[in-house]
Amino acid sequence: MKEITLFNCLLVAWFALAVVVFISLYFIAAPYGRHARKGWGYAIGNKMAWIIMEAPSPIIFATCFLLGNVKVNAVIIVFLVLYEAHYVHRAFIYPFTLRTGKKVPLSIISFGFFFNIVNGYINGRYIFTFSGGYADSWMLDPRFILGVTLFVLGYIINRQSDLALRDLRKEGGTGYKISYSRFYRWVSSPNYLGEIMIWVGWAIATWSLPGLAFAFWTVANLLPRARANHAWYRQTFPDYPPERKALLPRIW
Repeated sequence: MKEITLFNCLLVAWFALAVVVFISLYFIAAPYGRHARKGWGYAIGNKMAWIIMEAPSPIIFATCFLLGNVKVNAVIIVFLVLYEAHYVHRAFIYPFTLRTGKKVPLSIISFGFFFNIVNGYINGRYIFTFSGGYADSWMLDPRFILGVTLFVLGYIINRQSDLALRDLRKEGGTGYKISYSRFYRWVSSPNYLGEIMIWVGWAIATWSLPGLAFAFWTVANLLPRARANHAWYRQTFPDYPPERKALLPRIW
């Protein structure tokens, strides 16, 4: 069987699995971070957990670039830089900024590891091989411009939100607090909002089914978690700002 046939079958299955995950996470909050709880097996420290989960994505995506056969032009370089900028930070920089001692179950780490292998492959293999390449004129296409703009704005919101959470905790502090800075003034999970914007932008800029699958997975994972986080904050802090929404300012 040709690789492209396997690729297409994997892509269909990937969409279907995202639907299952979305439904499941509405009833069961993934047991890490503020939702950590016993009963999910052996767990390891969150720094190493993040590295293990996220490292496959930038490595596989870069490998697909090196093995690809499309013409390397400015569009391809932009896609490579955007993807790697996010995931190199997420895998090899972000974990060392964490100031909590939370642990992550191996079951969650295994799923994250598996997700990033498949996701890095389907996006990298499509862009650098199966897409046939992108013409130089794609950089002037409204879809590319809108997508890259959303990606960059989401990247900024995501990073600023991470910094806001980090600023809440002094060295050695592990407790949760209410943030009133940056984008937390409007929503409970602006880091998730930024992440969703990043990959919706990616889907638009690449105008591809793998990109759409990535955006779909991001929403399927983070929308239920944003809902759970918002409920947790309201239950944990009696003085939690009543006007603050879960994910979308003034809407939800």
